[in-house]
Amino acid sequence: MRMKLRGNCWVFGDNINTDVIFPQRYSHLTDPKDLATHAMEGIDPDFPEKMKQEDIVVAGDNFGCGSSMEHAPIALKAAGVGAVVASSFARIFYRNAINLGIPVIESRAVIEDIDQGDELEIDLIKGKVRNITKGKDYEIKPLPGFLMEILDQGGLIPHLKSIL
Repeated sequence: MRMKLRGNCWVFGDNINTDVIFPQRYSHLTDPKDLATHAMEGIDPDFPEKMKQEDIVVAGDNFGCGSSMEHAPIALKAAGVGAVVASSFARIFYRNAINLGIPVIESRAVIEDIDQGDELEIDLIKGKVRNITKGKDYEIKPLPGFLMEILDQGGLIPHLKSIL
């Protein structure tokens, strides 16, 4: 996993639940490629076609609330989302995302000054976010070392395989 990401922002609001991220009616699907075609379908059905690899989802409070199904973060990862930046996350979504190798960044300051399509650069090691479009820099709290190791190895399963 790359520790420095760069992509355009896709801005969503508060309380984006897992059924909006990935509609439960498709929960019978298991192939990540199939899940990717439905990413963010509940709010933007064309999202998978419009976004580019490593684009960044930006949202307000409580991103990923709702059910604990892993389909939602799997769909985002398979669609190519590079990271999710939000004011706050539902805890189960936060940990599911980390376990799947998706960087999740909590920062109210970053999201308050973001517009759809802004280009961001995120440096997970230095704990910095740069809004390239607006020429603004933000400090973020770096993730704890053990979570960085999980992300660096692509998720919890690859991480466990490396230490067992």
